[in-house]
Amino acid sequence: MKVAKRVGESTLELVTGDITKQETGAIVNAANKRLAPGGGVAGAIHQAAGPGLWEECRGLGGCETGEAKITSGHNLAAKHVIHTVGPVYQGSPDDPVLLGDCYRNSLELARDNGIKSISFPAISAGIFGYPMAEAARVSLKVVRDFLLKNSSVKLVRFVLFKPADFMIYRQALEQIVP
Repeated sequence: MKVAKRVGESTLELVTGDITKQETGAIVNAANKRLAPGGGVAGAIHQAAGPGLWEECRGLGGCETGEAKITSGHNLAAKHVIHTVGPVYQGSPDDPVLLGDCYRNSLELARDNGIKSISFPAISAGIFGYPMAEAARVSLKVVRDFLLKNSSVKLVRFVLFKPADFMIYRQALEQIVP
């Protein structure tokens, strides 16, 4: 499943698939604060990248919620991994701010490192408990706003593991980028 929309001079794309297999300049890791291998997306990325990723992450000194840090992609098709720590959903007004920061800071890091294409998972929408529909609205608005002001990142792809999640993101995309 795939859908794409033009936003400014860039493309915003939704696909179903495995983020570790994306051939974009960077993939985004929904990381924990230690940037350590774990479960979910982080575990899959670390496993696919190989032990060199954890070695490199250990030297970064961790990452706070909403921040982003960059490493090489090691054994991945993507040349870089951008690590960001999403908020654990609390239902508080800070949740969308912190989630938005994850996407904005990741995109800024991509731009600043000359990365033209980036693949995101649904940050915080797994074990961190963020409701998928709300995560879709927050993330797609931040990405749209970034792309309208920055033309250096040419492709932003959301890689959704489950078809049901794809449909939730597709519905939000239709409202945010008509």
